[in-house]
Amino acid sequence: MILVTGACGYIGSHTCIELLERGYPVLAIDNFANSSREALFRVEEITGKGVAFHQCDIRDRALLNRIFSDYDIDGVIHFAGVKASGEYLSEPLRYFNVNVGGTVTLMQALSDANIKHMLYSSSANMYGQGDHAPVSESARLSAANPYGRSKLMAEVILADLVRADPGWSIGVLRYFNPAGAHPSGRIGEDPKDIPSNIMFYAAQVAAGELDTLTLFGDGYPTKDGTQVSDYLHVMDLARGHVDAMAYLFAHEKGFTVNLGSGRGYSALEIIRAFENVTGQTIPYEIRPRKSTDAPVSVADPSLATSLFGWKAEHSLDEMCADYWRWISMNPNGYKE
Repeated sequence: MILVTGACGYIGSHTCIELLERGYPVLAIDNFANSSREALFRVEEITGKGVAFHQCDIRDRALLNRIFSDYDIDGVIHFAGVKASGEYLSEPLRYFNVNVGGTVTLMQALSDANIKHMLYSSSANMYGQGDHAPVSESARLSAANPYGRSKLMAEVILADLVRADPGWSIGVLRYFNPAGAHPSGRIGEDPKDIPSNIMFYAAQVAAGELDTLTLFGDGYPTKDGTQVSDYLHVMDLARGHVDAMAYLFAHEKGFTVNLGSGRGYSALEIIRAFENVTGQTIPYEIRPRKSTDAPVSVADPSLATSLFGWKAEHSLDEMCADYWRWISMNPNGYKE
């Protein structure tokens, strides 16, 4: 059985589908801080399989201990945390409390339960502005905001844990920008916080919820002057987690890998692709660039390919089409 923390979130719910379809029973926990229980009901609907679930905050050590004593857990995929959004600069303590403190509490509970196979949901955000692209796992780390620093701190803690006890098998997955949705249109991204990704806002403009999409900067040293980022389909990302877990079980050896498409898409390319999918014009305005944004952020995913044969397969058009299908079928997200 695989424990999935933050299982009702965007990436967690899609990963639960991939796990179930590949034969892994799932124990899901979530505290609904930025998610909905409805996501898991739809996971069960799509797969035709049940999911064991407990509402739980990863900072609640006593509840974690009780849950872990009731199940035979083979491995853990740890998504739970506060994700990058528009408010991270104003709430640094919240990020450190949940993303660092919550991870420490979870690891203590796992240690008590002798559960030592774990995948950690990390981020390419810790590469900061970067020195070059594509970026490999050996690049200099320079997280530029509280979110990235919280992820980096958690990585350092996990590395120290492995050094102290080599019995741990921990895989760290640094992924770039997930996009798209399950092709059924039944699950997708439904944030309660302030999103920071361009595809969400492009969809809001196409749906008539916003008048204009805001781009931050058009003077980057890129092919069209707008920021270039690596996007990968959320189902490719979900598959990457299950491939990585299978590798942990087979090799009993940890790793740190990038999960990205290895291709950069400019902000204007994403707008054009979304226009092609929706058949609508998406007006945009340019505002000054953010000082912490990298002109180009693209993964070198070759290590994940060499270790466990993973690579992104879906195109930008597929990401946009699946995302638009989710938005069109669920204009209110998981709220009926």
